[in-house]
Amino acid sequence: MPKNSIMQIEKDEKKILEELETNANKSVNEIAKTCGFSRQKVWRIIKNLEKNNTIWGYIPVLDEVKLNKKSFILLMKKTSKPVTQELMDQIINRELSKKVKKTGIEIISSFYTNGIYDWVVCFNAADLKDAKGFVEVFNKLYQGYVSDIHLLENMFSVVGSRIANPEIERLNDFLTI
Repeated sequence: MPKNSIMQIEKDEKKILEELETNANKSVNEIAKTCGFSRQKVWRIIKNLEKNNTIWGYIPVLDEVKLNKKSFILLMKKTSKPVTQELMDQIINRELSKKVKKTGIEIISSFYTNGIYDWVVCFNAADLKDAKGFVEVFNKLYQGYVSDIHLLENMFSVVGSRIANPEIERLNDFLTI
């Protein structure tokens, strides 16, 4: 395949991804019209992006307040204890999510990071009490691997999953006294 052909495919993929990032609910026809592509080309590119895991899910951006949920962030610093295969299996099999699901906790995002903290978990809970219960489950499950942990409550989301909050004016309630 000629080099410029590969570059053109990547350019076309990027165009479609940008459209999906603004609204993953857009129809193939809408994306095709915006990008100037045929419907078939858009469909084929999206299927290839899904197949190679460039796209690995579609989710709505929810307003936790309207769903009577609160959003929290757990910051964890790891000990120097080497990670065992058993621990890796627990993480890969999402044992934490399974353990807390019946309590109403929803893990939204989980990141292994480089910096002051080694792991960040974003989750929803009914209230602070449930969020603290989640931290306890986390500590027990990863006992010996956690050196420091902090729990933050997300007071207001300005942007969620690259989408600006349509009720941004509510930020005034948090920033003005």
